Amino acid sequence: MEYLRSAYDSLRGGQRVLSTKTAVSSLLCAAGCSMQPGSDVSELPYYGRSPPVYPSPPGNGSTNSRWTTAYADARRLVAQMTVEETVNVTRGWPGICVGNTGEVPRLGVPALCFADGPNGIRGQEFVSAFPAGIHVAATFDRDLMYRYGRALGDEYHGKGINVALGPVAGPLGRVARGGRNWEGLSNDPYLAGVGMGAITRGIQAAGVIATPKHWLLNEQEERRRWAPDGDAISANVDDRTLHELYAFPFMDALREGAGGIMCSYQRANHSYACQNSKLLNGILKTELGFEGFVVSDWDAQTSGVGSANAGLDLTMPNAGFWGESLIQAVHNGSVSRDRITDMATRILAPYYYLRQENGYPPPAVYPPTHKHFPVDVQEDHAKLIKEIGAAGTVLVKNVNKTLPFKKPRFLCVYGYDATVKASPWENPDRYGGGYEANFGWNTLNGTLITAGGSGGTTPPYVVSPFQALQERITKDRGILRWDFYSEDPTTYANTEACLVFINAYASESFDRASLTDGFSDRLVLNVAAKCPNTIVVVHSAGIRTVDAWITHPNITAVLFAGLPGQESGHSLVAVLYGDVNPSGRLPYTVARNEADYGALLEPATSPARFPETNFTEGLYIDYRHFDREPATPPRFEFGFGLSYTAFAYAPDLSVAPRRPPADMAAYPDPAVPVVQGGHPSLWETLFVVRCTVTNTGDTPGAEIAQLYVGVPGGDSPVRQLRGFVRVGPLAPGEGREAVFELTRRDLSVWDVAAQQWLLRRGPYEVWVGASSRDLRARRTVVVG
Repeated sequence: MEYLRSAYDSLRGGQRVLSTKTAVSSLLCAAGCSMQPGSDVSELPYYGRSPPVYPSPPGNGSTNSRWTTAYADARRLVAQMTVEETVNVTRGWPGICVGNTGEVPRLGVPALCFADGPNGIRGQEFVSAFPAGIHVAATFDRDLMYRYGRALGDEYHGKGINVALGPVAGPLGRVARGGRNWEGLSNDPYLAGVGMGAITRGIQAAGVIATPKHWLLNEQEERRRWAPDGDAISANVDDRTLHELYAFPFMDALREGAGGIMCSYQRANHSYACQNSKLLNGILKTELGFEGFVVSDWDAQTSGVGSANAGLDLTMPNAGFWGESLIQAVHNGSVSRDRITDMATRILAPYYYLRQENGYPPPAVYPPTHKHFPVDVQEDHAKLIKEIGAAGTVLVKNVNKTLPFKKPRFLCVYGYDATVKASPWENPDRYGGGYEANFGWNTLNGTLITAGGSGGTTPPYVVSPFQALQERITKDRGILRWDFYSEDPTTYANTEACLVFINAYASESFDRASLTDGFSDRLVLNVAAKCPNTIVVVHSAGIRTVDAWITHPNITAVLFAGLPGQESGHSLVAVLYGDVNPSGRLPYTVARNEADYGALLEPATSPARFPETNFTEGLYIDYRHFDREPATPPRFEFGFGLSYTAFAYAPDLSVAPRRPPADMAAYPDPAVPVVQGGHPSLWETLFVVRCTVTNTGDTPGAEIAQLYVGVPGGDSPVRQLRGFVRVGPLAPGEGREAVFELTRRDLSVWDVAAQQWLLRRGPYEVWVGASSRDLRARRTVVVG
């Protein structure tokens, strides 16, 4: 009857008009039935089911003493609230921020200010435009990831924003053409997890609440939202894949104390993510011990009582299906007083966890048309942006040491991506616009430093590649020739190199139509046909195929320059001229042909009333897919990247257990309580791996040593990333030890039957090398 009341409440009090059949079906699935209309649940495959998990577990602050204190403060405050005041905290209100919670003036509870986005504060003045998440991931540098998060947090704090809407691991990047893959931190769960943890720690070290998003399975833009003519897409995934791929990186953010989690728009196993009791009550709040609040994506709430009981704590940007309706639901018993008390407590506990009650600045965010005294929060972040921009630039081709440049005196620059304003017939206001301004931009409108939608940034300036090249060649008393517009530009006999700049754009609200484009490919080929030293630079929001021209003999160097932020040109020129020896690595696999991605190429499309996409590939996305399909080797594999020097790996890989492998329990001890981030023993180091890396070239440089693990059992990918270390910079001839720690989680699989992480008995293969396919040292370790 509770479930039926949920359905009735949403039909009666909702703001959205649904047919009775549609509404009841969706709401009952939120309660756990997960049936398609007209289907028998017994006929559905396992990945289509979302079992019910009720009631919503209350937060208890037991993770550590800091959470305990925060919960005591929050409970003390919420205990004084009336039902009306408590409900008011759980909803958004119109205000100056992207999201504003309800106030309780009588008790001094302020409206909390929420703002986009994961790589910079959107739509504001005197803020920085940081590199995108995918670019940060390409650094494979834990220290830079933390410093990035800390700088972001400092800017949010300076603007008086309580809650930063990021970082991102959903989408993870399952779909190669996914429109928002660039916001995330690669399609490998380990790399994404390290980034999520480091960035979350950095943001919250600045006193700002991090909100990792989007929980969970938000892997495409096509049909991601409910519409009058049909439900959102249902992302159907099996339990093991859900844990080992999609929830995996969120665990790292939770372990670092994330105070918020944003749930996503689409359905997950036929139940809307913001009212999916298995995802919210079961996995997030019980299994992973989440202490903070779950906030809906903007207008992602699709029911009233159903979402409250399923674990949603805060709806944005307005009252949604709550407000007065939630007050009525408490009074009539559809939602318990304990549940709304827990909602408000969970919202306020992170506020106290980060001591925001102690002199936190008031919000200083304004619409661009509003005259105001500017609050400048940029500090010296441009230096960090330049450093990350260079560190995330990936050199994938370099014939006969074309790069680095050796004081060239004559360079030619071609392509729409070389400068801020390229096309004379397009609107020049590419940057500085609002949310919608990013959607319609096309590839002829200037250099790409960010992509579109709520994750787009508002840079104070943009240093284009052309500007930075002008600055550099001026010092050498050289000359430049350029043509930003032509598809077949003129070349010059005396030029020492031709640089061609192209890009690949993506945005929230739509997926990419292709991983290449004809205009750019023709431009590259036309220049290469006439210039024997052609260097191609690709600024890309994700995968960009290059086989149309990559093997051309006149193309001597190629760089994937990502989405580097406002210092784009300076970062690139530092690499071109050898001020920085490139160490960036691809955070995804670049195939030879788009078709090589198979079913993972493009989003699922369906005109059906109840569309769905089945993640039947399981664990085999990106490089795991290509490792399983030897007939389609990639052009550039995950983790690949060149340097201006060379590195050797000692073959004698050392793997030392922290305790005898026979004593390692198969499952975590059930007597030990779960903390935020999962069972504590999942983070226990079981093995330490050591490998010596030596610079065998003639140039100082740093190597990204990567560790991959093969799990026994025959039902896992042949290898999975489970460690990476930036080694260096190393002087020529210098060697240094790369040290990796393998945790229980790194070596475990999710046991669907036991509903626990399982450390299998048997031989584990351990590789260390320069990419997912360039493996230099190997060792077998037996557990049990």
